[in-house]
Amino acid sequence: MNFPENLLYTKDHEWVRIEGDIAVVGITEFAQSELGDIVFVEIDTVGETIEAEQVFGSVEAVKTVSDLFMPISGEISEFNDMLEGSPETVNSDPYGDGWMVKVKMSNPDEVSGLLSATDYKALIGH
Repeated sequence: MNFPENLLYTKDHEWVRIEGDIAVVGITEFAQSELGDIVFVEIDTVGETIEAEQVFGSVEAVKTVSDLFMPISGEISEFNDMLEGSPETVNSDPYGDGWMVKVKMSNPDEVSGLLSATDYKALIGH
């Protein structure tokens, strides 16, 4: 299982890549493997400001639906439109083309509360 060292993680299994004042967010390889085949990604919060740990969307797999939790407060500036037609990209490339949203951070200090790859691996027992 892959845990890129250049990313930060949440206890809710989202990953975050910081690009200046933008946070790119997706779900981890562990999360997508637990969910199974993803058939739909629903994010209708583009343009909204969401606080850290609040729900910003959901992922639907064949047998379950899982909420997505905002890892860092900010305005969702972009949704990965590729996921509308190809939600399975989250399964095949969770850290690349399977990213979900870009967030303009309103409180960059919250980054310090995110997990390193080592801490995330310990959390999930890897």
